[in-house]
Amino acid sequence: MKSKFLLLLCLISGINVLAQKKKIVPKVMVKDEVIYHIFQRSFYDSNGDNHGDLNGIREKLDYLQHLGVTAILLTPLYDSPFYHNYFADDFKAIDPKYGTMQDYLALIRDLHKRGMKFYMDMETQYVTQGHDWWVDGVGDPQSKYSDYILYDDSAHTQPSTIIFDLKGLKGYDGVYKKITTVNLNSPKVQDYNYHLFKFWMDPNGDGRFEDGVDGFRLDHMMDNLDNKPALPHLFSTFWDPLFAKLRKVNPRISFVAEQANWATFGKDYLTAGGVDRVFGFRLAMAIRSFDKSQLAKAADSTFQLVKNGKQQIVFIENHDMARFSYGVKGDIARLKIGAALNLLLGGIPSIYYGQEIGMSGTNASLGATDANDIPNRSAFDWYKSGKGKGMAYWYKQKGPWKEKFETDKPNDGISLEEQTEDPNSLLNFYREMLALRKANPVLIGGAYKTLTNNNDQVFSFQRTENGKRIVVAVNLSERNQDVAIQIGGKETKLNQLHGIVKATIVPAAKAGDPNTIKLNMAPNGVEVWGLE
Repeated sequence: MKSKFLLLLCLISGINVLAQKKKIVPKVMVKDEVIYHIFQRSFYDSNGDNHGDLNGIREKLDYLQHLGVTAILLTPLYDSPFYHNYFADDFKAIDPKYGTMQDYLALIRDLHKRGMKFYMDMETQYVTQGHDWWVDGVGDPQSKYSDYILYDDSAHTQPSTIIFDLKGLKGYDGVYKKITTVNLNSPKVQDYNYHLFKFWMDPNGDGRFEDGVDGFRLDHMMDNLDNKPALPHLFSTFWDPLFAKLRKVNPRISFVAEQANWATFGKDYLTAGGVDRVFGFRLAMAIRSFDKSQLAKAADSTFQLVKNGKQQIVFIENHDMARFSYGVKGDIARLKIGAALNLLLGGIPSIYYGQEIGMSGTNASLGATDANDIPNRSAFDWYKSGKGKGMAYWYKQKGPWKEKFETDKPNDGISLEEQTEDPNSLLNFYREMLALRKANPVLIGGAYKTLTNNNDQVFSFQRTENGKRIVVAVNLSERNQDVAIQIGGKETKLNQLHGIVKATIVPAAKAGDPNTIKLNMAPNGVEVWGLE
């Protein structure tokens, strides 16, 4: 569970015959995609129980499409004793607080009718004390599940620990639950995973996939799970073979890895691991730094790794990180820089729910409990007052810390209601950037290149595709900056797409010199031009 371990733990916190016969169109990488990452328990409550749910997401699909979203990624849906659902009691049972299987299928079909995609978060590397493999297997070496989980003794009375040698976690409600590591070396477990993933790809087994997921996010994916000697080389023995078998069922399915080591670019996941996409963690950290050199280095390295149809997920927030707004103290200009870089740099953009209205929050320090992450996963603020239909205040219902989570305040400007009609709001800036991206396909699939300039406070880059070129300049400072951006090429005209600076191209002074753009940028300014 990745940082839910790096963070939450620091805190502690057979192929269907019809499918075989059916001709399936080979997989193509869809470039025009914007993912909306939802912690669904906190998004929108459709039935008044204070828990966000599947029907609540359906009710808000119009909002997401108006924003410019084309796909949604949910955190795990399966039944679990933990509020975040990352440790399962049953991988095939949907948490009742989210709804029923019928609700789930209705959401998937509605998404697909709208031309939208659905990604499911999966972490099958661990199970809880309530899972059948534990209930039937612990203490019984003769159980049919005897090799489904790892044990530290031959009598199978001591299920192996998870990351950091933990034996379990205390939930936000104060209840401690035991957790153990799954034996991914077991042929039975490997076969179980194949059929489990295949089920979510095609729940009714008709080989058509209208009711199935479009891809999976693989939480805390590792080659050597938690550095346990018993689970080495999983890329070659578990993950890549699993993906290969599933692609035979549906060649269009996509696998997205959350690399366990956030400091890496994830290259080994794209090659040896067999995934289609990885999350650009180092790029996310560079964007948060507002440091030109870090940005250029991370962007150059990140996008150079994208080869042979592979892709990077570009983001600035997720459910394991302090909100971007917290880091910039709610500064609207800095929030807009984050939005522009998130959406224009390249790759597949991902927006974490509430990011578009500047929701804030950072990890709490409440001891050994997963409650520490709740401020990063609090209720989407739909209303100016913080009250109203659909507010998902599940974490205020019980637990010794329920009064501590007050990330929403009335009349603070951080709500959908307050920002919808404000032309200068962060929400409408996100809409503007997404509309700009959609209107200029070069910003969707164009190649990335950092552009040299003479100012350490200005980050500049270009996107190019099919003879089209767009240049973006971002003033990372809070002061006016003079800059000369080397653009090269033979273009002689700038078509302004966003910004306030009316710049012109300065022709090369002599043969071999690059053309340049000279301008004075406003504090925290974002300028976008098409070159002709």
